[in-house]
This record gives sequence, C-alpha cells and structure tokens, in this order.
Amino acid sequence: MSEAALLEVEDLSMRFGGLVAVDGLSFTARAGEITALIGPNGAGKTTLFNCLTGFYRATSGRLLLHHPTRGDLRLERMEGFRVAAEAGVVRTFQNVRLFPRMTVLENLIVAQHRALMRASAFSLAGLFGLERYRKAEAAAVARARDWLERLQLLDRADHEAGTLPYGAQRRVEIGRAMCARPILLCLDEPAAGLNPRESANLNQLLAEIRDREGIGILLIEHDMSVVMGVSDRIVVLDHGKRIAMGSPEEVRRDPAVIRAYLGEEEDEDLPPEVAADLGRDGHP
Repeated sequence: MSEAALLEVEDLSMRFGGLVAVDGLSFTARAGEITALIGPNGAGKTTLFNCLTGFYRATSGRLLLHHPTRGDLRLERMEGFRVAAEAGVVRTFQNVRLFPRMTVLENLIVAQHRALMRASAFSLAGLFGLERYRKAEAAAVARARDWLERLQLLDRADHEAGTLPYGAQRRVEIGRAMCARPILLCLDEPAAGLNPRESANLNQLLAEIRDREGIGILLIEHDMSVVMGVSDRIVVLDHGKRIAMGSPEEVRRDPAVIRAYLGEEEDEDLPPEVAADLGRDGHP
C-alpha cells in the first residue's frame, strides 16, 4: 500500500439553500487502497461523489488530486467534463447506466471515445480508415476484450447489455469505468441488488483492481460484507460530518458509529442481525 495521498478532501462543504449536505468534511484517500464511505441514508455520501466528479460545485473547501503525471489538480475548480477526461476521476452510479441496446463490447469501447476521437482527427482519419485510427481502434477493442475476460464476460461480448442479468450489468459498468483508465475510481453502491455470492465476487474484483492496477478506489456501500471485507480504510459520515475514520477493525468498534446507526450508547446488546450488518461477532 502507498503512504502517499492521492486525494485530499479539505474542509469540504456543500449547501443547498438552508440544507447542509456536506459539512466541513476532511479525509485522505491513497493510491493502492480502497477507501469506503459509509453512513446512514442522507449522510452526504453521494453528494460528496457529485462534488468530486463535477456534477456539483462545492460551496467551500478543497478537493486536491495528486495526479501521477499532471501534478496537483484542484477538482473543485474544474469543469465537470474535464474531471474524468483529464483528471482521471471516473465513477459509477447507484442505478445501472449502461447503453442497453449496445453490445457489451461496444459499451466498453465507448468509454475510450476520447482517445479514439484524437486518433481519428475528430472523424477525418476514421472516415478514411487511416492507419493511426485503425491502430487506436484495435487497441480499444483489445482493452475492452481484456476487461471482459477479467470480468468473466467475454462469452457475452456480442450480447446487448440490457439483456444481461443484473449482477453481470454491474460488472460491465465497472469494466467500462476501467476502460477509461482512471487513477481514482468512485463506485456508488456497486453491490446494490447483488446476492451474497455476487457480493463475494465483487470483493474479489475490487481487490484485484486495487492490487493489479494500483489505483485508488472510493467506495460508497451499504453492504457491510463488502465494506468490511475489502476496505483498507473507512470514513463514516453522519449528517454531512465525518464522525469516524480508520481501519475496519477500528470503525466497527467506534461508539460514535454505533450511535449513528443505532441510536445506542453501547453495543453489548446488539441484535444478531444488526451485529451481522456491522461485520461484528456481537461484542468488541
């Protein structure tokens, strides 16, 4: 694991009129680590993602990305379309957003459109089939097929994406995001709707991406089997504020986390189903 910061969130706030969705939030995410963001509904997790990826302009604070080749980038100052294209911060969403009538392979190629457009001289080289475009197109197809093989979906490359089972569509979304060559991958509830076997497979996939690609992953997730099983660091939010941060072991024992989820001062009498949700064995 890298000790160097990849993303520094510093005193970030996001207000919508009188509503404070994110309130003075600070934390650090590192390359080669999975940082999970957890908290009750309405804690500000997706709002943070929207600020990171340019959908919202933060009210105040800094989002400093230490890009390995471009130097330090202030994400809160960048136009939304530049965050993914130039900063390499790529996200998925709570709801599946594939192109359902395109094939699975085409969905992954689309993620590489910026490189293809450059190679095609904005369509001229592509129109005339020039060699530089043919090479770029072949490279895009090869990258897409490589990710489909790693996702165990190569045999469905020519299927329409909308015909795949839900769990497979979730994997395609992650593969499409990786085809954009991110340095920071932001996943918004990737385990939503998955069964336990699919969630376990997701853990393996995320660990492989972290270890093989060396990128940073920010993970919003309510499935504690995923969070506790794969995270290197967990940031806990409640009402837009950070109430805890640390390793899975540290977070699952933090009294502030128990109070935020359960409204309890102590956790000694947690119901078994709640203990399981928090990844506990029932006692500290």
